[in-house]
Amino acid sequence: METLDELLRQAEVAHGHLCAGQILGVRMARMACRMLGVEEPRGADRKRLVCFVEIDRCATDAIGLVTGCRLGRRALKFRDWGKMAATFVDLASGRALRVVALESSRELARERFPGVEPAAAQQKLAYRVLTDEELFAGQWVRVELQPEEMPGYRGGRVRCAECGEGVNFGRYERQIAADGSERLLCRSCACPELRYWRAVDKTVERA
Repeated sequence: METLDELLRQAEVAHGHLCAGQILGVRMARMACRMLGVEEPRGADRKRLVCFVEIDRCATDAIGLVTGCRLGRRALKFRDWGKMAATFVDLASGRALRVVALESSRELARERFPGVEPAAAQQKLAYRVLTDEELFAGQWVRVELQPEEMPGYRGGRVRCAECGEGVNFGRYERQIAADGSERLLCRSCACPELRYWRAVDKTVERA
């Protein structure tokens, strides 16, 4: 695997700037790869990892860069829990490591670099030099990956009985009517209250 400095340069280019979150993400992923024995996550070991990230912040971009895990490859899984944490699953061994950034690392940054302002600048300096033990807590966990969650899985496709849109990978709900008949609904039709969007018009004018 590349050195920390090399990966940080790549992360800066890919993300558009280098921030404390990027540094945490790079270091978190490097630590996980080392503990799992994944030496070339973007090379010879590129099909070994699946990664669950728990926040949609800068660190997630860095984790994807180091591990090579991508949403489009179905190797990056997003869980919107608002935590600076990620779980790295080694498909080859079945082992999984969850890594979370310690809240105490912010205070350590203030202690190590008291004359540096603002706090973001303190953290950028500190997160390069603090040990993994000072930055992170790691826990071995078990992750049960179902076949439909695996990279490369080719599942069936159904059509939502309500909106008519196609639904992949079993992401639908079965609705049983009073007469016993069954309909397959996409999740936004089955639970409209959970939609992140609201329709304002049925058509879109084309340019």
